[in-house]
Amino acid sequence: MARLKWERALVTGASEGIGEAFARSLARRGCDLVLVARRAEPLERLATDLAASGIEAEPLAADLTEPQALAAVEARLEARDRAIDLLVNNAGGASQHGPFLELDRDVLTHDAYLNALAVLRLTRTAAGAMADLGGGSILNVSAGVAFYPLPGAAAYGASKAFVSSLSEALNYELHGTGVRVTAVCPGFTRTEAQQRLGMAVDHIPGFLWMEPSDVAEAALRAAERGRAISSLNLIGGINALLGRHLPRRLLLPGLARAQLQSLGE
Repeated sequence: MARLKWERALVTGASEGIGEAFARSLARRGCDLVLVARRAEPLERLATDLAASGIEAEPLAADLTEPQALAAVEARLEARDRAIDLLVNNAGGASQHGPFLELDRDVLTHDAYLNALAVLRLTRTAAGAMADLGGGSILNVSAGVAFYPLPGAAAYGASKAFVSSLSEALNYELHGTGVRVTAVCPGFTRTEAQQRLGMAVDHIPGFLWMEPSDVAEAALRAAERGRAISSLNLIGGINALLGRHLPRRLLLPGLARAQLQSLGE
């Protein structure tokens, strides 16, 4: 299958971490950008920085959990002028970490909307617009935990499983439209997310970690090749294999212990 070259990408969660790495990697490829994130100031600084390399970089500040802001991003995806041929659904994460009964249900709902329903809406919008124009790519950032239930982060794991399942089904369903959908499932990635959640991660071996730039490059290669699901590297592939095939009665106790360790307990 021929590798793809995109002209203009919309990247959500673009102001830091993996999202910023996607933006910089695409800019190096000469791809124009629409940068979406909740905070306007870092987004505008990044757009100015990337535009200096000779591409167009359009900042679009939007909280994707707010209906009006989400609608503005959808409208940009549907615009025929300076059309988007790559959507990177990167925005997401967890705002709290701990046992399910100790978590605030409103925060759980907020995170689930961002991780799953906003991805669903933007994917539907982009897929329709791209199909009308004859093709394009949607790259949804899932997670390595999408391959198994995750006691101690049950809602987060479930939201990422949703993203992976949706992407794989749509990549098959949209065959013939020119639209390809890829879910990528990174494992431990060095961003500020762990620090914000107060997670204890010193016990995690160094070889399990990836840098945001490595995640972005591997993810874009997977999307260029039209892969439906990618675990990005060998460690991710082993994680996926174990998650899919190891009996749950053996897998879940170890996952629960690992979550307790991340809480420092």
